[in-house]
Amino acid sequence: MILIFSAPSGAGKSTLVNYLLSQRSDLEFSVSCTTRAPRGHEQHGCEYYFISNEEFLQRVRNDEFVEYENVYAGTYYGTLKSEIERIESKGHHVVFDVDVKGGINLKKYFGDNALSIFVAPPSVDELRKRLIGRATDSAEKIEERVAKAEVELLDQPKFDVTIVNDDLDKAKLQLIQTVSAFLD
Repeated sequence: MILIFSAPSGAGKSTLVNYLLSQRSDLEFSVSCTTRAPRGHEQHGCEYYFISNEEFLQRVRNDEFVEYENVYAGTYYGTLKSEIERIESKGHHVVFDVDVKGGINLKKYFGDNALSIFVAPPSVDELRKRLIGRATDSAEKIEERVAKAEVELLDQPKFDVTIVNDDLDKAKLQLIQTVSAFLD
């Protein structure tokens, strides 16, 4: 089975995914590819496979992705077929942490074998505060992410479940209950 997590940048999606992974040994994170530079302490092969635009586009030509997107101008993200095969060969359920377009595309691809979860911020203003608090992006990049988030929030109804991350403990509880109902 497949779990798909999507959210606007800064909604707390990765925090919830990491919590879920710490609670269930039958789940494994699918590492996506990206052409962006690592942020903070991110490492190749852990949070993402960091590759060049040229390598990414060659992999597209080789049909190595389940889905991919040009998320920000010149910055690609994608899900490798080999990553899914690697996880499934261990008998684990695949967990995706992807952008909103990627989440919609993965749900279309996997259908009823996937549960798509949209993590929503309590408000756009709170989202902006979280992005500023991260201190990983310039003010211009933060405003670009906020503008993108306002559009992404319109896609929320395309997901099976929405978890509003306004209280982290409540969001964690809702997440565990939702995933258990789908997998168990």
